[in-house]
Amino acid sequence: MAEELKDTISQSLECPVCLTTFTDPKILSCSHTYCKVCLEKLLESHGDDQMIRCPVCRDYTQVPNKDVSKLPASLAFRNLIEDVKNQHQICTNCDSEDKPKAVDYCQDCSNYLCITCHNMHSQWKNFVDHEIIAMSEISSGKVSIRRYRKCRKHPKEDEECFCSNCKRFTCFRCAVMEHKDQGHQVIESAAYESNHTKTIEGLKSKVEKKQSCFQNYIDLIDEEKKCVDDAMKHCTDDINKAYEEAVRQLTEKREILLGEVKGKTKRAEEALEEMKKSAQQRINQLTTIAEMVTNRRNAPVDMDTLAVYDTLCEDLQEALNQENPDYEQPNKTCGKAKGSIFERNVGKDGLNLGKIVNVVAKSISLPTKNSMSAMINTPDGRMAVGCAARGVNIFSADGHLQQTVLKDVWISALGFLSDGRCVVIDYSNTVALYTPEFMKLNVMFETLNYDEGGFSHLTIDNDDLIYVSYMKPKNILVFSSAGGKAIKEIPCQGYEPWQIASYNDSLIIRTGNTVRLIDKEGDVKHTLTKPSNTCLYAAVSQSNTILVATVKYKEGLVSIDEYNDELKHVRNLVNEYKIEKPIKRYWYYLQQYRSGEIAFCTLDNLYIMIT
Repeated sequence: MAEELKDTISQSLECPVCLTTFTDPKILSCSHTYCKVCLEKLLESHGDDQMIRCPVCRDYTQVPNKDVSKLPASLAFRNLIEDVKNQHQICTNCDSEDKPKAVDYCQDCSNYLCITCHNMHSQWKNFVDHEIIAMSEISSGKVSIRRYRKCRKHPKEDEECFCSNCKRFTCFRCAVMEHKDQGHQVIESAAYESNHTKTIEGLKSKVEKKQSCFQNYIDLIDEEKKCVDDAMKHCTDDINKAYEEAVRQLTEKREILLGEVKGKTKRAEEALEEMKKSAQQRINQLTTIAEMVTNRRNAPVDMDTLAVYDTLCEDLQEALNQENPDYEQPNKTCGKAKGSIFERNVGKDGLNLGKIVNVVAKSISLPTKNSMSAMINTPDGRMAVGCAARGVNIFSADGHLQQTVLKDVWISALGFLSDGRCVVIDYSNTVALYTPEFMKLNVMFETLNYDEGGFSHLTIDNDDLIYVSYMKPKNILVFSSAGGKAIKEIPCQGYEPWQIASYNDSLIIRTGNTVRLIDKEGDVKHTLTKPSNTCLYAAVSQSNTILVATVKYKEGLVSIDEYNDELKHVRNLVNEYKIEKPIKRYWYYLQQYRSGEIAFCTLDNLYIMIT
């Protein structure tokens, strides 16, 4: 009975995870006990979590600062383990009461053997193949013994059976009396252990495969790290080699920038000096003539002196009739110099100091928000901005709203003939003609309606021919200013004409991120395409070149460049100027005032830029 009790105590001192005697036992909040090392492995298996799930009852225990050593220790188990270790294991095979110390353990008989019993055991024919383990190996922890658990109800019976439904071991008597009639599946303990071993082996094989998979992944990472290291070395070498070259280039760039600033300011100074000289000449002229006239104390008495006096008075009056000086002219002349700002190359690619920014821009809010639909130069040099919600607003070059006309017309596109008459397309695609005073004329144009043509646009060439583009049929109809039917049709070769503009003997067509220059038969002569995250808008400059605005609508940035008649880049005028981001529609217009200012219009604002 004492040996059975001792075996029971020994089994109770085994960790359910590692199945060996507890080492530094720790208690969870659910009162279950495990080895400290086993708990650390459980915590590690959950990643960075601070909670441990009890493998037995599956309750959670929080681990302070992820440190298992801070969990309470099981002092009772620890002391009991020490007591068991300090006691000698006695022979369980001897019949005498004074049993000697055991030196071996038979795994098959489940008996501790003294020297005498060991010698007898090794001579028994049926026991020759039994597995014998030395007590020294057991106590050192090198080998664990295979225990046959005893039934709690029948202490002399081994738990030879296992109930799969109850998940517990039982003796044969309990299996017959308590489990068989309930339809439970009862198998031999050895069969269960065999299946358990196969399951463990299967899991082990899967683990090895998974470990191999992750090891291959780690090997790949190591290879990539080596590539990164190699790349770093190459880059470092390149950087060191480029360093002195970059210094040389930066020095040259600095001289160029300083020269650029000096050149711009010098031109402004020379122009201002010329204005000053001209104004001083006017003052001297007035002073000289006035002195010659007003210093005559005596009235002229003869024909000659009277003629001289009359002539001098006429000269003085002519000088007085000359226009007063334009006080805005000096400001306009030095606008570029005053607007010259050095923009550092911070956060941008390239080993460069930066650049001189020459854009002086004024932002004017449009009267109607989210409604701009068209923009074109007026014959008198102002800018007409059409509104989809009715009306055309006309702005001066300095940004003042001077006039609003056609207030009852829904504007889709507009243009002006050489005699000042205005051509308008409304949102039903009806083309109408108005006098220079914006009175509607009785002229009819046989155009495509919206269902037939979709969105339309127009432009007017130097011969006062009206070109109307249609997105749905992808073509352009040409009309005379007399109205009636189209005199010509120009096909667009598979692309939609969003906006069109007349340019010499050609047409400029923009579609999304592409600008095409076509002849008046529809053949594409030149093409300009930018990245897909941009939109392009084109106009003809006052110097008869092509201006193209590149809009990064997601970032709210616009750049404006000048191109020749082959769409080859000439120079940059505006670089990534900040505009408002669109809310509903990506729709913009680009034009240039006759006086040189660039007009860029968004749905809500008109930007007037001096470059």
